[in-house]
Amino acid sequence: FCHLLNQLLLSCPDGRPSDEQLLTVVTRVAGEIARHGTFNFLLSNGDWLLAHCSTLLTWIVREAPFSVAHLSDEDVSVDFSEHTGPDDRVAVIATAPLTDNEVWTPVAPGTLLMFRDGALQASISTSDHAVGMPLNPHHTADAGTTSEA
Repeated sequence: FCHLLNQLLLSCPDGRPSDEQLLTVVTRVAGEIARHGTFNFLLSNGDWLLAHCSTLLTWIVREAPFSVAHLSDEDVSVDFSEHTGPDDRVAVIATAPLTDNEVWTPVAPGTLLMFRDGALQASISTSDHAVGMPLNPHHTADAGTTSEA
């Protein structure tokens, strides 16, 4: 993470990077590091959430109308409609699905996801960009996953 943050600082010495700068740098660096071994990570600044998959990762977005979720490893259910409002939306990212009655989206290894306000904004192949290929934030790496950037 220190290397990743240092690369962001070197690329954007005058302050906070734009979304495009952020995605360009993190995509390149994640691809470079992942070539050396497992590099799954989540990174957030409170406005966006980046999730990188080098081996296993899955995600789900929960939003209204909320339903009951049943945990995969315990006989426990949570009725999210009791704990949320109609405008709430949240992305949940985990190594494996946490519930057995919801549809989770698997992430292809070598993919960087960007979420903002609980919604998927971009899905980018880090392996395509590890050697300096141009970044297209509208590119989608997973079949069936769309970019809203």
